[in-house]
Amino acid sequence: MLADIITLFPEVVNVPLGSSIMGRARDKGLFQFRVHDLREQGMGKYRQVDDEPYGGGPGMVLRPEPIFATLEPLRTPQSRVLLMTPQGKPFKQEDAVRLSKEEHLIFLCGHYEGVDQRIVESCVDEELSLGDYVLTNGAIAAAVMIDAIVRLLPGVLGDDESAVQESFGESGLLDHPHYTRPAEWRGIKVPDILLSGDHGKIAKWRKEQALERTKANRPDLLEGK
Repeated sequence: MLADIITLFPEVVNVPLGSSIMGRARDKGLFQFRVHDLREQGMGKYRQVDDEPYGGGPGMVLRPEPIFATLEPLRTPQSRVLLMTPQGKPFKQEDAVRLSKEEHLIFLCGHYEGVDQRIVESCVDEELSLGDYVLTNGAIAAAVMIDAIVRLLPGVLGDDESAVQESFGESGLLDHPHYTRPAEWRGIKVPDILLSGDHGKIAKWRKEQALERTKANRPDLLEGK
């Protein structure tokens, strides 16, 4: 998979996508990313990329010309252009799964009051948001979404089954509690069933715990089930 990220803040994505699992995936050739500084296509002496909104109002809006000049050479028939914006559809695990099957993703990172609507209408395939809150820039959202997508690619994780068994996996439930050594820490013991060696009972316990955790923390995930 290839990901192109268009942003005013390249450093926001370069570090997380070059580290840990993402970095190893890149080293193994499973994933490649390119970061494009939007200001390189800025206009005039000061490389301007934004301007005041027509009709008045606070803030600035990203102009269409620098975005198009950066985006258009990257696009191919296989590309899918994603705009990071608070106005977008909430990004969910099912979106990560769906997008992990794409060959080429282009992440357009909004900033200021957003991007000129003409870019949205003519160049963007999908508008996505991390949630019901506003970030300082879309590059943060892009880094998070790319991480969620790339870790689903075959060979990226040491055990491909772990991507299925985690929260929001095939069950649609939150993940169950996890424990490791020591068996007792500060007077708190690991549940006896996990030490029993009975894999059938352990699987049943984990499913029950996942259901209870989902009821407590994310009851919305159970709606319609």
